[in-house]
Amino acid sequence: MAVRISRLAAGLAAMAVLGTVAGCGGGKPVAAADRTGELTVWLTVDAQESWPDLVAAVNARFRKTYPKIKVNVQYQQWTTKNQKIDAALAGRNVPDVVEMGNSETTNYIVNGAFTTVDPAKFDHSAEWLPALRDACRDNGKTYCVPYYVGARVGIYRTDLLAQVGVDRAPRTFPELRADLDKLKAKFGAADKNFSAFYMPGRYWYAAMAFVKDTGGEIAVRENGRWHGALSSPRSVAGLTAWKDLLDAYYTGDRSKDNGDEPAVVGQGKVGMFYGNTWEAKAATDSRSGGDPALRGKFATFAFPGPSGKLLPPFLGGSTLAIPAKSGNQDLAQDWIRLFTDRTSQRRLIAADTLPNNTAQLREVAAGGVNGPAAQAAERGWVTPLAPGWGAVEKSNVLQEMLQDIATGKRSVADAARAADRRIDAVINEH
Repeated sequence: MAVRISRLAAGLAAMAVLGTVAGCGGGKPVAAADRTGELTVWLTVDAQESWPDLVAAVNARFRKTYPKIKVNVQYQQWTTKNQKIDAALAGRNVPDVVEMGNSETTNYIVNGAFTTVDPAKFDHSAEWLPALRDACRDNGKTYCVPYYVGARVGIYRTDLLAQVGVDRAPRTFPELRADLDKLKAKFGAADKNFSAFYMPGRYWYAAMAFVKDTGGEIAVRENGRWHGALSSPRSVAGLTAWKDLLDAYYTGDRSKDNGDEPAVVGQGKVGMFYGNTWEAKAATDSRSGGDPALRGKFATFAFPGPSGKLLPPFLGGSTLAIPAKSGNQDLAQDWIRLFTDRTSQRRLIAADTLPNNTAQLREVAAGGVNGPAAQAAERGWVTPLAPGWGAVEKSNVLQEMLQDIATGKRSVADAARAADRRIDAVINEH
């Protein structure tokens, strides 16, 4: 659980920092070139593995202004990052910059863990993707800076579609169903384990995309409190559409999630699936359980929804925040400014990652693997920005609801009502 830091304490910490920047005893400000010390940056391993050159380039640019400041970048694992952040925030030795998942930030913000930032100082802040921008805001103030984002898309076997006479990806939901019918008729008839469409029962990112497509919500805020909204008519319609697709085209285990999706797809018994763009490559990589023989046989497409529009993807992304206890808040803001500016965003695009703003989504190559993700991202969504959302995720409410629906243990309506009750019990806690 996030450390509880009062807003008063956070404010006092910020005031103390301002005094330090000006110099002890109200002396003259220290010139940037003469500043000394160390800036500690916590990033996740994604940066180390996928764009280490960007980190190095930004540090070099930062040193041009602050040549005597040492930038100490420490890479964190997603699975242990928050425990380490909580422990650091409870003490005095805190990092100056921390990377957060966009669905993690609200609880830290409402507990006063991060200081405010001025959006006007950052490139394309007026065009920040709403899914990232909104996660950084509370009561009209901004507490973090959008970093990057990823969006799920449709991924299909080009060779299998060609064998059923289809030479391009589906553009509408009826076309999608027609293509899946052809795949099922040809390959499913010969192999009972073939799934025209891979959709395990506990895959909540996919199921909630159908909820969003019909205008439904996971939870809504009314009169200052959050409430589950999965049992609303629109949400039930989305869950029903998801189950219809699963019933028609998926033959696998309905009680599992999508954690091993590339490995399953790599076995060659899947025609289409819904996933992150990197999973198309992973399905051909033996290190992730994929089959190298399938290289060159996958392509991505913007997944059409039953509504007639693109299926709204969950935008899983990261933000960068400055702990309220940091003694280098001005330096931290300058480093983040460089790390998220338009030049840095172009490097992320080159690494097949989506930028933090809508303006540069247009720079993503339409014909590349990430082109469909950029197209779908404009309809993207994030989990409810509620203080207790972390508790909802940890309790597996959505996964268990979906498993009940997928296996027929409960009807869509009954499972959704039960899930809403469980969400209501924890979503307002912080």
